[in-house]
Amino acid sequence: MLQSNESTEGEVPAANAGRSHNTLAVSSAERHMATSKKKRGKAKSEEIIIPDKLYFRIGEVSKLAKLPAYVLRFWETEFPQLRPNKGSTGQRMYRRRDVENILLIKKLLYGDGYTIAGAREKLRTDMKSGKDQAALPFSSGQSAAELKRVRHELGEILKLLDKGSHRRRAD
Repeated sequence: MLQSNESTEGEVPAANAGRSHNTLAVSSAERHMATSKKKRGKAKSEEIIIPDKLYFRIGEVSKLAKLPAYVLRFWETEFPQLRPNKGSTGQRMYRRRDVENILLIKKLLYGDGYTIAGAREKLRTDMKSGKDQAALPFSSGQSAAELKRVRHELGEILKLLDKGSHRRRAD
């Protein structure tokens, strides 16, 4: 009787029994890694433009951040920086700063691989260190004498305004 390397449907040939299953597992893992790298690369190249508005509803923030609303509500319980105001109807109203924090949290969790506790700690230390504080708009070439001159001129303007207000009171 001749032995055949062919197998019936659903069976794995004896010679390849251990190898083919492991090979499939490695291929699956490689596919997952390649897919996650593509997703990460895509997320970094995407620039999210936040509209110039005072308040955003949860649905708008959900679309901007490409996250379900329930994730945003959960993050409110985990991150003290996220405290949206609630309108008279109970609708969450996020400010621009809240939306920026949500995008930062998303980047930390999904892009950089932080845990929720790690992202919370990173946000806390970043807020304490004042990294978000903008530099003063003075050029380094301005001298102390020029700043004193401007201060003096502002003082003169203030005196003129005070004199004008005294005249009105006397009338």
